[in-house]
Amino acid sequence: MQLFYAPDVTLPLYTLNDEESKHCVRVLRLRQGDTLHLTDGRGSLHRCEIVEAHQHHCTVKIVETQTEYGKLPYSLTMAVAPTKNIDRYEWFLEKATEVGIDRIVPIECDHSERRTIKHEREERVITSAVKQSIKAYHPVLDAMTDVKELISAPFEGRKFIAHCDSSFEKRDYLPSIIKKTENILILIGPEGDFSPEEINFALENGFEAISLGNQRLRTETAAVAATVMVATINGM
Repeated sequence: MQLFYAPDVTLPLYTLNDEESKHCVRVLRLRQGDTLHLTDGRGSLHRCEIVEAHQHHCTVKIVETQTEYGKLPYSLTMAVAPTKNIDRYEWFLEKATEVGIDRIVPIECDHSERRTIKHEREERVITSAVKQSIKAYHPVLDAMTDVKELISAPFEGRKFIAHCDSSFEKRDYLPSIIKKTENILILIGPEGDFSPEEINFALENGFEAISLGNQRLRTETAAVAATVMVATINGM
């Protein structure tokens, strides 16, 4: 299946943009009458037939639409501090998209080594993963957000903070306390972990402290591990 991302898709005819048209016609060598699929990133998967195979404005006709294609039975928001090496953060974006995620919030923390991201670049990483893994839902990527601002914001669901500070008494193993179909927010800190002040602030605002196991994990590994744990509990 060849999947193209078209958030502005129109029915019954839609023209791919210049970049996607080139990929379709010049790289994949698709021609008039061939089939491809489009997604709007909001759950719709459209089966299409090429009616004009032009390398700058390839036009397709939508012949069948599936709604809520691949809809997750749960909702997951991962708030993760960007890593100093941005390639590692982009690896997380890619793998989390493949596994299944609804929203990603880059967070700025006391110990952050990276305090900015190139939002458009990271969106492209996510979009590429959406197409490669045949997803009809495109994760939302928030702007860089102060972690305390996020902690203070309303959230309808269960809220968790993963940290490694042994001075705090209780940390439950994430898979042992989550349930199917829950709406979940998980905070993953920077390489230097969350500060004690941030942990206390989260706990005071309804967050549950969690562990992801006995191994010490890098930020991006911890974020992917948490994403997989939630998916596994939900049978995905």
